[in-house]
Amino acid sequence: MQDILVTGGTGTLGRRVVPRLREAGCKVRVLSRRSREAAEGIEFVTGDLATGEGIEAAVEGAEIIVHCAGSSKGDEDKALNLVRAASRAGARHLVYISVVGADRIPVVGGIDRAMFGYFASKLAAERLVADSGLPWTTLRATQFHASILMVVRGMAKLPIVPVPAGFRFQPVDADDVAARLVQLTLGEPAGLVPELGGPQAYPMADLLRGYLHANHQHRLIMPVWLPGQAARAHRAGANLTLDHADGTRTWEDFLADQLGSPRVVPT
Repeated sequence: MQDILVTGGTGTLGRRVVPRLREAGCKVRVLSRRSREAAEGIEFVTGDLATGEGIEAAVEGAEIIVHCAGSSKGDEDKALNLVRAASRAGARHLVYISVVGADRIPVVGGIDRAMFGYFASKLAAERLVADSGLPWTTLRATQFHASILMVVRGMAKLPIVPVPAGFRFQPVDADDVAARLVQLTLGEPAGLVPELGGPQAYPMADLLRGYLHANHQHRLIMPVWLPGQAARAHRAGANLTLDHADGTRTWEDFLADQLGSPRVVPT
């Protein structure tokens, strides 16, 4: 029985990873900022990755650490605190989930940092993991369906919706990513592995139209040309991984399950 610590174990991805690890016979503990009672054989340990408080105690005895915790900024600081504690504890495998395009989206100017700093933060965290001295595995995935849904839901509140011109996204189902991440976790450390993307890439406007159709809404969509090198890279498809479109669930299927919509979305 392998002892595994999962950060972000209650998030979109983590809550799908944890039960799969349990089904595989692993002893799982979940890092949480708040105290929680053990449930269904899962132990919760308290710690804060942002400050480093409680992290050394959380990683103690963990053979494998799966780092699913993520946020819009500060990922490198959290990774640094985790890596330091994991190195002292002698973990034998550190598994990290990153984002497709982390190494291809340039974040060099103020506009880039304001809108796309997430990619730079993820890349910095990747490098910390790779340079940790620990055996490691990093998987890059495209944006989750749920993340895209949160964005278009917010956009749809506007009567006229500005949409980045030329942007495409390749949403992937969190269950697909969780299954792949667990497979990697239970295997040997493999470094940077092939990326994982959803089965289809969509213009941002089409993702929004699909949501509006499923939610029986009508909005005027206005293309907006975003400045900066990061936006240019998005228009060139640097955030896509069309050669690794291995996800199994389309955006239309996701919307049908979430909103009870028809699976055919008009063009």
